[in-house]
Amino acid sequence: MRPQPGDLLRVDGRASVQFGGDRGLTFRVVSVGPEVPHTHWIWLTGYVLNRRGTATAKRDIFVQTTGLRRAGEPMQARRPSQSRVSANRVQASISVGANGRAGR
Repeated sequence: MRPQPGDLLRVDGRASVQFGGDRGLTFRVVSVGPEVPHTHWIWLTGYVLNRRGTATAKRDIFVQTTGLRRAGEPMQARRPSQSRVSANRVQASISVGANGRAGR
C-alpha cells in the first residue's frame, strides 16, 4: 500500500515492531517520504489520533508499506446514558421486595 496525505491508517506490529502489541496507533498522514525500494520501508509524517479522532501528537514514523492498512473512523467510546442507568435501578427496586426476594 502506498499511503497518500489525508489517509487514515492503523499502524501496528505488521508495519514495524515498535508498534506491536498495545503500542499500535491510528495515524492521519500529512506527508509521505520516498520509499526505500529494496526494503519497502517509508517515512510518514502525520498525527496520532485518539479514540475520538482528535490529534494528540505529531510524529514521523518509519514503517513497512506492506504492513500498513487503512483504518475506519476512530470508534467513539460509548457510555450508558444517565436515564438508562436510572431506569435500570428503578426496575431493580420494583422487582426485589423489602426482604430481598424477587416479587411476583
